[in-house]
Amino acid sequence: MHQVSSLLIKLIPFYPRYFWSGSCVHLIMEKGNGCCFSIMTMPNLIVVLIAIIVIFVIRILFVIHQSRKPLHNLPPKAVSTLIVLGSGGHTAEMINLIRVLQMERFTPRVYVVASTDNMSLQKAQVLEASMVDQAGPDKLKEKAQFMQIYRSREVGQSYLTSIWTTLVALVHALLLMIKIRPQVILCNGPGTCFPLCVIAFVFKVLGIRWSSIFYVESIARVKRLSLSGLLLYKLHIADLIFVQWPHLQKKYPRTLYVGCLM
Repeated sequence: MHQVSSLLIKLIPFYPRYFWSGSCVHLIMEKGNGCCFSIMTMPNLIVVLIAIIVIFVIRILFVIHQSRKPLHNLPPKAVSTLIVLGSGGHTAEMINLIRVLQMERFTPRVYVVASTDNMSLQKAQVLEASMVDQAGPDKLKEKAQFMQIYRSREVGQSYLTSIWTTLVALVHALLLMIKIRPQVILCNGPGTCFPLCVIAFVFKVLGIRWSSIFYVESIARVKRLSLSGLLLYKLHIADLIFVQWPHLQKKYPRTLYVGCLM
């Protein structure tokens, strides 16, 4: 075999040179003393990469399809719930929504607010304390938890600078989601919710945790969705988006009109 290889190299002096080594064909560069690589592994690597990409895309499409049936994905027993509070009117709307929930169904509850939003944190604590007083401590199986997270975008912040703050918020959101791993996520507009929802969607795709994401658009949004709502809608991240104006539902047909929640 080595004699054949030597003969071929002498007969073809001006072309890239090949020789057999075991079951692989190697390519010897013109001036390389030992610079060679296997050309048999490259097609295999490409096939593996294509297969991984195809499987990943199929999994994403499956998750999006299943997410269109959020109520079927919820188990009949109590579900751990992550509630994302914004500031000002967002918090007031979410608290009104929480008051009408079946609290024994959505438990344990974890409230997440922006690190700069102490007012919403206090309102959530007051809400939980009032529910304990009404229902009694014996009926509430687990106490609510309260956490704070970096905001992906502050009010009035430019979109350019929000790229960096969004990346920081994503890392913080990842750490929180690994710890919490909720079955339901309720949010209604603040930029704080977007990194959490993205991480939850990635967890779905990877099979780590299936979280049903419910987004309630603010009543102040009359003509178009907020930036957070629009991203969750366009990227198919949210399982269900509720709007409070009928013509908003017509503009975004995959949303659900529920009327005024205030």
